[in-house]
Amino acid sequence: MVTESVTIPGRFNGPPSSANGGYACGLVAGLMSAEELGVSLRLPPPLERPLAVARDADRIELRDGDALVAEAAPEPLRLDVPEAISPDEAAAASRAGRQRWFSDHPFPTCVVCGPERGCHDGLRLFPGRLRDGMFAADWTPDESLANGNGHVRPECVWAALDCPTSAPVANFGEGRPMVLARLTARLGCSVRVGERHAVLAWPLSIEGRKRHAAAALFDSAGRLLCASRSLWIELRP
Repeated sequence: MVTESVTIPGRFNGPPSSANGGYACGLVAGLMSAEELGVSLRLPPPLERPLAVARDADRIELRDGDALVAEAAPEPLRLDVPEAISPDEAAAASRAGRQRWFSDHPFPTCVVCGPERGCHDGLRLFPGRLRDGMFAADWTPDESLANGNGHVRPECVWAALDCPTSAPVANFGEGRPMVLARLTARLGCSVRVGERHAVLAWPLSIEGRKRHAAAALFDSAGRLLCASRSLWIELRP
Protein backbone atom coordinates (compact mmCIF):
# COMPACT_ATOMS: atom_id res chain seq x y z
CA MET A 1 0.00 0.00 0.00
CA VAL A 2 1.07 3.58 -0.77
CA THR A 3 0.13 6.14 1.86
CA GLU A 4 -0.51 9.89 1.48
CA SER A 5 -2.85 12.30 3.26
CA VAL A 6 -5.68 14.77 2.69
CA THR A 7 -7.23 17.40 4.94
CA ILE A 8 -10.89 18.48 4.83
CA PRO A 9 -11.17 22.28 5.28
CA GLY A 10 -13.36 23.46 8.14
CA ARG A 11 -15.62 25.33 5.73
CA PHE A 12 -17.00 22.05 4.37
CA ASN A 13 -18.79 20.80 7.46
CA GLY A 14 -22.10 18.95 7.58
CA PRO A 15 -22.82 18.48 11.29
CA PRO A 16 -20.95 21.18 13.22
CA SER A 17 -17.86 19.13 14.05
CA SER A 18 -17.50 16.84 11.02
CA ALA A 19 -17.36 17.07 7.25
CA ASN A 20 -20.29 17.18 4.89
CA GLY A 21 -20.69 13.58 3.77
CA GLY A 22 -20.92 14.31 0.07
CA TYR A 23 -17.86 16.54 0.13
CA ALA A 24 -15.86 13.89 1.98
CA CYS A 25 -16.99 11.22 -0.47
CA GLY A 26 -16.03 13.44 -3.39
CA LEU A 27 -12.61 14.13 -1.94
CA VAL A 28 -11.95 10.39 -1.72
CA ALA A 29 -13.45 9.77 -5.17
CA GLY A 30 -11.15 12.41 -6.64
CA LEU A 31 -8.19 10.22 -5.77
CA MET A 32 -9.42 7.57 -8.22
CA SER A 33 -9.93 7.65 -11.98
CA ALA A 34 -13.14 5.61 -12.38
CA GLU A 35 -16.16 7.41 -13.86
CA GLU A 36 -18.62 5.74 -11.46
CA LEU A 37 -17.63 5.28 -7.83
CA GLY A 38 -19.21 4.23 -4.56
CA VAL A 39 -17.91 5.69 -1.30
CA SER A 40 -18.93 4.42 2.14
CA LEU A 41 -18.53 6.54 5.26
CA ARG A 42 -17.65 4.49 8.33
CA LEU A 43 -17.13 7.38 10.77
CA PRO A 44 -17.93 11.13 10.76
CA PRO A 45 -15.03 12.57 8.72
CA PRO A 46 -12.91 14.90 10.89
CA LEU A 47 -12.15 18.46 9.84
CA GLU A 48 -8.85 20.32 9.67
CA ARG A 49 -6.48 17.44 10.30
CA PRO A 50 -4.57 15.15 7.96
CA LEU A 51 -6.25 11.86 7.13
CA ALA A 52 -4.19 9.03 5.70
CA VAL A 53 -5.01 7.72 2.22
CA ALA A 54 -4.23 4.05 1.69
CA ARG A 55 -4.38 2.67 -1.87
CA ASP A 56 -4.69 -0.99 -2.75
CA ALA A 57 -5.35 -1.93 -6.39
CA ASP A 58 -8.74 -0.37 -7.25
CA ARG A 59 -9.73 0.45 -3.66
CA ILE A 60 -8.95 3.43 -1.42
CA GLU A 61 -9.29 3.87 2.33
CA LEU A 62 -9.32 7.12 4.28
CA ARG A 63 -8.06 6.67 7.85
CA ASP A 64 -7.81 8.75 11.00
CA GLY A 65 -4.99 6.95 12.78
CA ASP A 66 -6.15 3.33 13.05
CA ALA A 67 -9.82 4.24 12.50
CA LEU A 68 -11.39 3.68 9.07
CA VAL A 69 -13.24 6.85 8.04
CA ALA A 70 -14.22 6.04 4.43
CA GLU A 71 -13.58 3.54 1.67
CA ALA A 72 -14.16 3.77 -2.07
CA ALA A 73 -14.15 1.50 -5.10
CA PRO A 74 -15.56 1.54 -8.65
CA GLU A 75 -19.30 0.81 -8.65
CA PRO A 76 -21.90 1.08 -11.44
CA LEU A 77 -24.61 3.63 -10.69
CA ARG A 78 -27.51 1.73 -12.32
CA LEU A 79 -30.04 4.53 -12.06
CA ASP A 80 -33.08 5.54 -14.10
CA VAL A 81 -33.20 9.33 -14.15
CA PRO A 82 -36.52 11.19 -14.54
CA GLU A 83 -37.04 13.81 -17.21
CA ALA A 84 -35.10 17.04 -16.84
CA ILE A 85 -36.48 20.08 -15.08
CA SER A 86 -35.44 23.70 -15.60
CA PRO A 87 -33.69 25.92 -13.06
CA ASP A 88 -36.89 28.01 -12.95
CA GLU A 89 -38.96 24.98 -11.96
CA ALA A 90 -36.38 24.02 -9.37
CA ALA A 91 -36.25 27.55 -7.97
CA ALA A 92 -40.04 27.69 -7.63
CA ALA A 93 -40.06 24.38 -5.71
CA SER A 94 -37.24 25.59 -3.48
CA ARG A 95 -39.03 28.84 -2.64
CA ALA A 96 -42.28 27.03 -1.86
CA GLY A 97 -40.54 24.62 0.51
CA ARG A 98 -38.17 27.03 2.19
CA GLN A 99 -40.14 27.47 5.42
CA ARG A 100 -40.28 23.71 5.97
CA TRP A 101 -36.60 23.27 5.18
CA PHE A 102 -35.48 26.17 7.36
CA SER A 103 -37.65 25.48 10.41
CA ASP A 104 -36.86 21.77 10.86
CA HIS A 105 -33.26 21.52 9.64
CA PRO A 106 -31.17 19.28 11.96
CA PHE A 107 -27.80 20.75 10.86
CA PRO A 108 -28.43 24.43 10.03
CA THR A 109 -24.73 25.21 9.46
CA CYS A 110 -24.21 22.47 6.84
CA VAL A 111 -22.17 23.92 3.99
CA VAL A 112 -24.49 22.48 1.32
CA CYS A 113 -28.02 22.89 2.63
CA GLY A 114 -27.78 24.77 5.92
CA PRO A 115 -29.99 27.87 6.13
CA GLU A 116 -27.46 29.64 8.37
CA ARG A 117 -24.75 29.63 5.68
CA GLY A 118 -24.64 32.80 3.61
CA CYS A 119 -24.01 33.41 -0.07
CA HIS A 120 -20.43 32.68 -1.20
CA ASP A 121 -20.00 30.60 1.96
CA GLY A 122 -22.51 27.77 1.67
CA LEU A 123 -23.88 26.15 -1.49
CA ARG A 124 -27.40 27.10 -0.33
CA LEU A 125 -29.25 24.16 -1.85
CA PHE A 126 -32.72 24.15 -0.29
CA PRO A 127 -34.85 21.36 -1.80
CA GLY A 128 -38.60 21.87 -2.00
CA ARG A 129 -41.35 19.47 -2.98
CA LEU A 130 -41.94 19.30 -6.73
CA ARG A 131 -44.37 16.46 -7.53
CA ASP A 132 -44.73 12.69 -7.28
CA GLY A 133 -42.45 12.50 -4.24
CA MET A 134 -39.69 14.44 -5.98
CA PHE A 135 -37.87 17.47 -4.62
CA ALA A 136 -35.85 20.12 -6.43
CA ALA A 137 -33.47 23.02 -5.85
CA ASP A 138 -31.77 25.50 -8.13
CA TRP A 139 -28.01 26.03 -7.93
CA THR A 140 -25.67 28.64 -9.36
CA PRO A 141 -22.14 27.67 -8.22
CA ASP A 142 -19.89 30.61 -7.34
CA GLU A 143 -16.17 31.21 -7.77
CA SER A 144 -15.32 29.88 -4.31
CA LEU A 145 -16.03 26.38 -5.66
CA ALA A 146 -14.02 26.78 -8.86
CA ASN A 147 -11.06 24.69 -9.98
CA GLY A 148 -9.35 27.62 -11.71
CA ASN A 149 -10.71 26.75 -15.16
CA GLY A 150 -14.29 27.92 -14.81
CA HIS A 151 -15.63 24.61 -13.55
CA VAL A 152 -16.73 23.41 -10.12
CA ARG A 153 -14.28 21.20 -8.25
CA PRO A 154 -15.50 17.58 -8.37
CA GLU A 155 -15.74 17.19 -4.59
CA CYS A 156 -18.11 20.17 -4.49
CA VAL A 157 -20.28 18.54 -7.16
CA TRP A 158 -20.41 15.40 -5.02
CA ALA A 159 -21.53 17.60 -2.13
CA ALA A 160 -24.33 19.07 -4.25
CA LEU A 161 -25.45 15.52 -5.14
CA ASP A 162 -25.61 14.57 -1.47
CA CYS A 163 -27.87 16.75 0.68
CA PRO A 164 -30.82 17.08 -1.75
CA THR A 165 -31.29 13.29 -1.62
CA SER A 166 -32.23 13.56 2.05
CA ALA A 167 -35.36 15.58 1.26
CA PRO A 168 -37.52 12.79 -0.25
CA VAL A 169 -36.83 10.42 2.67
CA ALA A 170 -36.41 12.78 5.65
CA ASN A 171 -38.50 12.82 8.83
CA PHE A 172 -38.70 16.58 9.22
CA GLY A 173 -39.81 17.36 12.76
CA GLU A 174 -41.14 13.84 13.24
CA GLY A 175 -38.15 11.52 13.61
CA ARG A 176 -34.45 11.29 14.26
CA PRO A 177 -31.90 13.14 12.11
CA MET A 178 -30.22 11.17 9.32
CA VAL A 179 -26.61 11.02 8.20
CA LEU A 180 -25.11 9.91 4.92
CA ALA A 181 -23.67 6.39 4.97
CA ARG A 182 -22.92 5.82 1.28
CA LEU A 183 -22.88 7.83 -1.92
CA THR A 184 -22.43 6.45 -5.42
CA ALA A 185 -22.06 8.99 -8.19
CA ARG A 186 -21.27 9.53 -11.84
CA LEU A 187 -19.82 12.90 -12.85
CA GLY A 188 -20.44 12.65 -16.56
CA CYS A 189 -19.88 16.31 -17.49
CA SER A 190 -18.20 19.31 -15.92
CA VAL A 191 -20.34 21.81 -14.01
CA ARG A 192 -19.72 25.44 -14.96
CA VAL A 193 -19.30 28.17 -12.36
CA GLY A 194 -21.78 31.04 -12.59
CA GLU A 195 -24.39 29.13 -14.61
CA ARG A 196 -27.83 28.14 -13.39
CA HIS A 197 -28.51 24.46 -12.73
CA ALA A 198 -31.34 22.32 -11.39
CA VAL A 199 -30.97 19.49 -8.88
CA LEU A 200 -33.74 16.90 -8.83
CA ALA A 201 -34.03 14.35 -6.01
CA TRP A 202 -36.39 11.41 -5.63
CA PRO A 203 -36.93 8.47 -3.21
CA LEU A 204 -35.90 4.90 -4.00
CA SER A 205 -36.77 2.79 -0.94
CA ILE A 206 -37.00 2.74 2.86
CA GLU A 207 -35.90 -0.24 4.95
CA GLY A 208 -36.26 0.52 8.65
CA ARG A 209 -33.57 3.07 9.51
CA LYS A 210 -32.05 2.78 6.01
CA ARG A 211 -33.31 5.29 3.45
CA HIS A 212 -32.31 5.18 -0.23
CA ALA A 213 -32.70 8.11 -2.61
CA ALA A 214 -31.19 9.56 -5.77
CA ALA A 215 -30.38 12.88 -7.41
CA ALA A 216 -29.61 14.30 -10.84
CA LEU A 217 -27.98 17.57 -11.84
CA PHE A 218 -29.13 19.33 -15.04
CA ASP A 219 -27.81 22.43 -16.76
CA SER A 220 -30.07 25.24 -17.99
CA ALA A 221 -30.54 23.48 -21.34
CA GLY A 222 -31.87 20.35 -19.64
CA ARG A 223 -28.71 18.32 -20.21
CA LEU A 224 -28.00 15.67 -17.59
CA LEU A 225 -24.54 16.38 -16.15
CA CYS A 226 -24.23 14.16 -13.07
CA ALA A 227 -26.25 11.74 -10.96
CA SER A 228 -26.02 9.99 -7.59
CA ARG A 229 -27.57 7.31 -5.43
CA SER A 230 -27.41 7.66 -1.64
CA LEU A 231 -27.95 5.63 1.50
CA TRP A 232 -29.00 7.56 4.59
CA ILE A 233 -29.15 6.12 8.10
CA GLU A 234 -31.56 7.46 10.69
CA LEU A 235 -29.64 7.98 13.92
CA ARG A 236 -30.53 5.91 16.97
CA PRO A 237 -32.04 7.74 19.98
